[in-house]
Amino acid sequence: MRDPIGKKAAELKPSGIRKFFDIVAEMDDVISLGVGEPDFDTPWAIRDEGIYSLERGRTFYTSNSGLKELRTEIAAYIRRRLGVNYNPVSEVLVTVGGSEGIDLAFRAMINPGDEVLIPEPSYVSYKPCAILADAVPVVIPLKEKNQFRLTAEEVEAAVTPKTKILVLPFPNNPTGAVMTRADLEAVAKVCIEHDLYVLSDEIYSELTYTGEDHCSIIQIPGMKERTILINGFSKAYAMTGWRLGYCCGPEEIIHQMTKVHQFAIMCAPTNSQYAAVAALRDCYGEVVKMREAYNQRRRFLLHEFEKMQLPCFEPFGAFYMFPSIQEFGMSSDEFATELLKDQKVAVVPGSAFGDSGEGYVRISYAYSLDSLKVAMERLSAFITKLRQR
Repeated sequence: MRDPIGKKAAELKPSGIRKFFDIVAEMDDVISLGVGEPDFDTPWAIRDEGIYSLERGRTFYTSNSGLKELRTEIAAYIRRRLGVNYNPVSEVLVTVGGSEGIDLAFRAMINPGDEVLIPEPSYVSYKPCAILADAVPVVIPLKEKNQFRLTAEEVEAAVTPKTKILVLPFPNNPTGAVMTRADLEAVAKVCIEHDLYVLSDEIYSELTYTGEDHCSIIQIPGMKERTILINGFSKAYAMTGWRLGYCCGPEEIIHQMTKVHQFAIMCAPTNSQYAAVAALRDCYGEVVKMREAYNQRRRFLLHEFEKMQLPCFEPFGAFYMFPSIQEFGMSSDEFATELLKDQKVAVVPGSAFGDSGEGYVRISYAYSLDSLKVAMERLSAFITKLRQR
């Protein structure tokens, strides 16, 4: 029989995150610090609106772009938080999570052979989505000495005549790194000079701990018109299972993305969209409370790592730590596997986020302080064993 599997799909590597998630599912008494999912319940006002929409029979398709009411609220939120205006009718698209937005942007913008610059370590979907869109992914290794921030010099060195899109994944998963306005201004200068477009994934924008508001590259003069902003409700509003994200960008790009979305998806879940309206209107106070809890956990882990003498730069975004395990002479996969077997603590190997993540592990603090305390006791015992070998 003819081989039924397409070459591009066959050559994609499975997610390194899911590998450990599947192992943990088969074990008892494991403390998992591996999944990037808030441990908070979705705020009640959001759930109530979702339930109410079902009770009222609001179970039909919305427009392909999403409820106009929701797109209006998204545009108002961006204006309120970032001071940037988007037309909710033509420059906002509601998607099935932020991940769909990444896929749509690449498929709408890429011609075969176009190069996409992808800083790594970073979220696992960028490179596969670029490949599926017939792009050539070009990795920019981020460096701990720069606190895993992307520099203008690194972008400049990676640009070729074929470069079309720069992925800007900040606040960063897995490192927790953030970009300052000065960082973004320098990168923007390179983008404008080389006529690059930017896919700015800001799903963790509300989870920053610098004491200053998140800065987006769309706030830099000349960048709104060459940027696709990706965001959503999963992380800030604890709505992972509601599967709702959005994209904002130039009308001509959003139009093409909407066509792909129309044929592949139709529209995002209707009751999730109604719930998201309530999230943006009424629940920012809940976001602040969750952020404060994450920050408390972040500080706790930094303190514990210091006691263990486990090197870890201070992350100021998302809800991840990215400590170095290089002293142990093990691959990140070996370290994570042995930690799981020996202490029943699950973390994600840094290599799951690209080759430049090797020598690190990702630890999520989207878990209760009680769980984190037990996990740190076990991690400390494991590290003590390794140092005694």
